[in-house]
Amino acid sequence: MAEKLAPEKKHDFIYNGQKVFEWDQTLEEVNLYINLPPNVHPKAFHCKIQSKHLEVGIKGNPPYLNHDLSAPVKTDCSFWTLEDDIMHITLQKREKGQTWASPILGQGLLDPYATDLEQKRLMLQRFQEENPGFDFSQAQFTGNCPDPRSFMGVILVYPTTDSEHQPSPQSRAFISTFILVLVCDSFLKKSFSLISGRE
Repeated sequence: MAEKLAPEKKHDFIYNGQKVFEWDQTLEEVNLYINLPPNVHPKAFHCKIQSKHLEVGIKGNPPYLNHDLSAPVKTDCSFWTLEDDIMHITLQKREKGQTWASPILGQGLLDPYATDLEQKRLMLQRFQEENPGFDFSQAQFTGNCPDPRSFMGVILVYPTTDSEHQPSPQSRAFISTFILVLVCDSFLKKSFSLISGRE
């Protein structure tokens, strides 16, 4: 079920009218995909990932990318690979569930509508992760979507006695209502199938 909530498409990072790379994100990662120039030996490429900075280029030349990141990453879990003339950079988010509007600080930002769609998709991913028995792939939000970071580890099926990590009454009400809607929807679909003779 989780794969149904994977990124549907990659975003283009545009600078001065040209596509620099493509990217997407999950709850835990931001992925960059850079098309490599032809006739360059793989060992000539380099990528340096720091907690708040990324540098990519060809050794002995000015860097292709040399920018601060939109948010900190875990350097020990971040890495890069070369795959079919594409450099794939995986950045592990320091804050799981944080919605990135762009990998690069202050540049190539998604528009507000696209950012909202990303946040909603990540929120559904978080619900799916915490409640694997439900299928959230067809769920939809009405109104404002909560921040996926603020719901981490406080889902109702995993209660905690630690007062610092207790969800707010508003969060409890939201989660309860959301799951109730899904349960009712599943029940109605099942009932319709039984009445119509379709299992």
